[in-house]
Amino acid sequence: MKKVSMFFNRMPLLSCFSGTSESCEELLPLSGAMRKEPVILNVYDLFAINEYVTPLGLGIFHTGIQVYGTEYTFGGHSLSNTGIFELAPRSAQQELGQNFRYRESIHLGHTHLSRDEVRRIVEQLGWQFTGNSYHLTSHNCNHFSDAMSRILCGRQIPGWINRLAHFVGCVPFLERCLPPDWLTPM
Repeated sequence: MKKVSMFFNRMPLLSCFSGTSESCEELLPLSGAMRKEPVILNVYDLFAINEYVTPLGLGIFHTGIQVYGTEYTFGGHSLSNTGIFELAPRSAQQELGQNFRYRESIHLGHTHLSRDEVRRIVEQLGWQFTGNSYHLTSHNCNHFSDAMSRILCGRQIPGWINRLAHFVGCVPFLERCLPPDWLTPM
């Protein structure tokens, strides 16, 4: 027993055991069966006004979660089937229109789930994020991105992304000032 304890006394302490779990992920090898796939949040400006209000911590943003080379996002329509759809990463402007200007990508963490498991999660989330359940302030693409990120890597999206929608939703007067077709799909 004495030889074993002497060995551990001479072994350098890995910094990850006293730091964050991310530092451990970088230092400790994974088994061949475990894969670390990056989970990335792609953020788009919806209006040019973001250039002026983003320094104040506000803005109108669209987001999608990128994993395994596919970006998943959520949008509204009048049907009760899923509102989640796939697109090529960082291509919302080409796919959805000129209002969706790519702003930045934020690395949220890693997932150990396989591509097939991610697809099953997206399918399950489709029951919660139906096209006709979309609401600009209370059930939007950022809510979807947050839910998916929490499932995939246990992290929330940054609060500034949905801050304006949350604020408008908390102040009914402001929500009533918006055109109804902005709030929910027709």
